[in-house]
Amino acid sequence: MSGDREEPGGRESREPVSVSRPEPTIPSSGPRFPLFTIGHSAHAMERFLELLRRHEITEVADVRSAPYSRRYPWFSREALSHPLERHGVGYRFLGRELGARSTDPACRRDGRVRFELLAASQSFVHGVDSVLRSAAERRVALLCAEKEPLDCHRTILVAPALAARGARVSHILSDGRVEPHAAALERLCALHGLSLGDLFRTRGDVIAEALERQEERIAWRGEERRGE
Repeated sequence: MSGDREEPGGRESREPVSVSRPEPTIPSSGPRFPLFTIGHSAHAMERFLELLRRHEITEVADVRSAPYSRRYPWFSREALSHPLERHGVGYRFLGRELGARSTDPACRRDGRVRFELLAASQSFVHGVDSVLRSAAERRVALLCAEKEPLDCHRTILVAPALAARGARVSHILSDGRVEPHAAALERLCALHGLSLGDLFRTRGDVIAEALERQEERIAWRGEERRGE
């Protein structure tokens, strides 16, 4: 029989069977737990950890393309992962999948990264899938640098992709309050002088224009950092 072998004396020895744990599935209605985003900004480490505790975050998914900070070195990848671990918070780097500074020429046009192209890439879709699987089991916060959610691709690029898959997304603000993603989008429309009560366009069309305008402001252009 395959995997078995006969030993002297008629004893049968079986090869050990490894059992892999199946990955959590993503319900069609969205993951079990809500998802959050957070910007480390200029927080002291103690304050950052307190924000995570307040919102019961058990995993940080780092969506910075370059997970390092010269001004705030305690938020560099290696320095950050250790205090998180000590406080029972997992750390995963997803900057390659969900970062905004793509080096893939297929995701660039007219000298800058295009979020629509990036969101359609296989790597990005895999990153979204990975976050949703985690959120099926725990409370996850997507980490980037910006204090203001609207100035960051975590809100303009990643959160819409997660919400489209049924996730409930909110943004942890620097003062500890939580802003639902829908409220952030309303604020974005107001920022760009767009009315969600426009009689000639759907709400979705107005939001899409606001996202496009904000993308133009924050998208990464070559070596010039204009976002993330």
